[in-house]
Amino acid sequence: MITDTVYEFEKIINYIFNNIEILEKSLTHSSYSNEDKAYNKVNNERLEFLGDAVLSISVSRYIFDEFPDYPEGDLTKLRAQVVCEDTLSLVAENLNLGKYLLLGKGEEASGGRERKSILADAVEAVIAAIYLDGGYKQAEKFVLDNLTKYIKLAVKGKVVTDFKSYLQEYYQSKSQSCKIRYVVVKEEGPDHEKTFHVNVVVNKKVVGKGIGKNKKIAEQDAAKDALIQEGRLNE
Repeated sequence: MITDTVYEFEKIINYIFNNIEILEKSLTHSSYSNEDKAYNKVNNERLEFLGDAVLSISVSRYIFDEFPDYPEGDLTKLRAQVVCEDTLSLVAENLNLGKYLLLGKGEEASGGRERKSILADAVEAVIAAIYLDGGYKQAEKFVLDNLTKYIKLAVKGKVVTDFKSYLQEYYQSKSQSCKIRYVVVKEEGPDHEKTFHVNVVVNKKVVGKGIGKNKKIAEQDAAKDALIQEGRLNE
């Protein structure tokens, strides 16, 4: 039986499946299938393999068309900057994908819903699920809807997906005594659709503000705002 959360995620990714079971499979981590005999080792690992290929060709075709003056070496470098774990895990965070994963109890307890490798792999599995259900064009649309902004950042030499780490490094380069905190100042909306407002505070001074569908996204947004204020990033 397909759970309500799978249908909820279907709405988030803006694609309606003909076969919803393949979406559920894309969200099923091996730790879950290994614990639940009813799943008979059905998980998203094979879908990750296919999704990686669809992702690569989608991004390759886009940058090939958009940057006709780029030689092969520059295209390869640009693709590598975008098709990577850091970027895909950020895409997952933007979609709140971690909330919808089916994880084993051990993986759940160890923070699997926020682990970059698991999130990135799940994004690839979702791409494959869309490809198998609706064809290449639908899968390509999902890829470009979620990755085009990172391609544009990469072209500008501004590929930063982990703004919190970048901000930490920046302030520590100025002073090892800097203390950075992220403070939730407001929560809005019902439990299933909350919006979080977060301030990033450095030595008791608010240096950036952010919002997001979960605390992690809001913290990244606040760190990005701080980097913009410091002139380390363009808006």
